[in-house]
Parts: sequence; C-alpha cells; structure tokens
Amino acid sequence: MITQTEINDILNDKSPESVEALANAARQMTEQYFGRTISLYAPLYLSNYCSSQCTYCGFTSHNRINRIKLTSDQMHKEMSYIANTGIENILLLTGESPQSTPLSYLKEAVTIAKQYFPSISLEIYPMETEEYKELYFAGVDGVTIYQETYDKTRYKEVHIAGKKSDYDYRLSTPQRIAEAGIRHISLGILLGLSDVAYDLCALYSHLKKMENTFPGVEYSLSYPRLRKIKGQDFAICDIDDITFIKIICLTRTLFPRVGINLSTRENPLLRDHAISLGITKMSAGSTTCVGGYNLPISAAQDPQFDVEDTRSVREVVNMLKSKNYDPVLTDWRRIENQIS
Repeated sequence: MITQTEINDILNDKSPESVEALANAARQMTEQYFGRTISLYAPLYLSNYCSSQCTYCGFTSHNRINRIKLTSDQMHKEMSYIANTGIENILLLTGESPQSTPLSYLKEAVTIAKQYFPSISLEIYPMETEEYKELYFAGVDGVTIYQETYDKTRYKEVHIAGKKSDYDYRLSTPQRIAEAGIRHISLGILLGLSDVAYDLCALYSHLKKMENTFPGVEYSLSYPRLRKIKGQDFAICDIDDITFIKIICLTRTLFPRVGINLSTRENPLLRDHAISLGITKMSAGSTTCVGGYNLPISAAQDPQFDVEDTRSVREVVNMLKSKNYDPVLTDWRRIENQIS
C-alpha cells in the first residue's frame, strides 16, 4: 500500500513530466475499466436542520439561517422537476439531525423517490445497522458517508458539538452500511480541512479494508473542496487545481475499478478537463438549497455551499457528447431489495 510520504512526494512534484505521466496512466486505466461513459446524478436537499456544530458547513447548528424540511407534497414537486430534466439517479441529503428527519421521514422520502427514479442514494447522518436495513428494504441503493478528515485532532477542532463530533462512530459507519446489505458506498474526505497526504493515505487504507471485508459492495470516492457559502469563506481550501487533478489521477491508478465522483463545487472548465482522468460520475443541474429546484420558498434558503458549475443537465449532456463521451442517466433497473 502506498505510504503518506510517497503520496506527499507525488503531490509536491509539479514538474510537467510527472504530471503528464500520471495523467496518461489515469486516462488509460479509466478507459480500460469504464470506457468513455460518465454517469449523471442530481442532489436533492430534503432538510437543512442540523444538531451538529461544524465550522465549515453552511447548515451548522449555530448558523442563523431559515430552517425547513420538505413536506411530501414538496418532495413530489422537486422530484418531478428533476426527473423531467432526464436525471434518473437521485441523491437525497439532509442535515445532521435525526430529530428533525427521523427514519420514518427518510423512508417516506425514499418511497416517493421510487416513483420518479430507478436509483436512490442517501447522504445523511450516521445510523445503526438495523436502520440502514430498513432503508435498504425501502429502496435505497447507496449511501454516501465522508469522514471529512482522518486526523483525530483536527476532526475535534472542526466538529465542535453534536453527534458528528463522535469520530469513532462516524468511522465505523461504512461497515454498518455494508452489513445492512446496501450495494453501493461512497467514501471521501473534505479537502482543505487537514494535511492532504495524511488524509489520502488513511482514506485509501479505509477503502482497502472495506474492499477486503465486504468485496460484494461497489465503492466510489469523492474529494469535495471547501467552498464559499453565500460569498463567505467558512474555511479556506489550500488545494490548488493541479493538486486536485493529481489526487484524482493517483486514486485512479491505485484503484482502477473504483468510481470517482465530481460535484458542482468545481467550475465547468475543471470538470470538463477531469472527465478523462478518472471521473466516472458527476452531478448536473444541481442546487444545494432545500427546495431549490422548483419551489417558491427556494429564494429564502441558504445553500450548504455555493455551486460553481451552474449548467443545466442538457448543457452537461451536450458537453459530454461533444467530447465523445456517453452520458449515462441510469445504470440501474428497479428491482425490489430483498434478503440475499
């Protein structure tokens, strides 16, 4: 397994020759294992209620914003709007508040989402295995859970209060997800929180352990960079574009079969460039506001972070086709989840 020192050396070597060699290796592996395809998805924020205090997030409990959660009628309106853009992979998100968005609420959201989308994933607060099982049987295909940073000291500094401040409980969450039978797990780190070489090394080790323990699960990785929220920096990300691209390329060379996601946190130019270097899935036509797609209340909502790529789904599809890539709007056929 690659060491932290080796990762640090690769990321710090900015010579054109080394960057090009890494990019070429990543490009070759991506086409070998994934072809020229990019899967598209859209995030849907169900609620911005949060009981945790995190220094870098727009939804943090101490931030004075208008808090809402979607009603069932509002879910239908938002999901119908997204489905009409052609998207068939939906990612449902909430703040870290099991009190405001309990299991029953999440199951209702999944039940509604099944009417519009063949693939449903969640990015929510950590839960117990039995709760994940209920969501699996309700129709959930995947769960995203980022450790944010694997540096325990730094983790405590940025996760001040609330359930999210429990480092060990969050770290063990992917195992509980896999034990519940959920078929896809997305892991990641938030770039800019801590030393990137340390976090990458720990993330790779975590992924390798999960692959060895639960080989039947499909895994993907994400590398969101800290972004402004309504024009203000909550924290500053020191990961420049070249380093960011090298992280994607390095990941691809180490894990040829693992998916790599890219969100609208990144600008269009960088996203267009990254698709040939390891990216397998990207969001399109996104909003990070609750009710941000088609509800009148959206104007009053604060985003979790500012979107950099504001292109519509159609514009992203056209961009991919212009580069001779096949945009994949769904790679799932809806079947009821059952006990294996």
